[in-house]
Amino acid sequence: MNVKLKQYWNGEPCAEDTRVQLSIEDADDCIRISVQAPFYDDPPPLDPIGSTPQLWQYEVVEWFVVGQGTPVPYLEVELGPHGHHLALELRGIRTVVHTHQSLAYSASIQGDQWFGTALIPKAWLPAGPYTHNAFAIHGVGEHRKYLTLFPTGGTQPDFHRLHTFQSLELM
Repeated sequence: MNVKLKQYWNGEPCAEDTRVQLSIEDADDCIRISVQAPFYDDPPPLDPIGSTPQLWQYEVVEWFVVGQGTPVPYLEVELGPHGHHLALELRGIRTVVHTHQSLAYSASIQGDQWFGTALIPKAWLPAGPYTHNAFAIHGVGEHRKYLTLFPTGGTQPDFHRLHTFQSLELM
């Protein structure tokens, strides 16, 4: 499945040259996520490349997969242009129960674009059926921008508005 993030969190369309392409594919016991995104050259995280706490504060593309259960289980995967990543399992809104340290992820910057590929073990996914959403964040301070696949609404960006997510069919 190929999707394009072509609007901001509030539903306003974004310029064609700011859009982000995601490919989500079955890869045996994993889900392969491939990113093609504009590179804004925001300051990178100071942490060594790898699993990076609070990666959402930097230039990043995120994919959320929500399953069924109470409290609601979901997986949040964050991928950055410099090779930083973060994978969180949550039970209930913003309640992290596990941080995955060993995500297979590679990224490269080519001119004004960056590309990333991650393999997400299917064992990390909550029980389906699923809904999902994807986000891209870039910019610093008042120039920060928040793109989304499906608008989340509200008065400010909030990627944990799970009721706004839409159906996802995984292989």
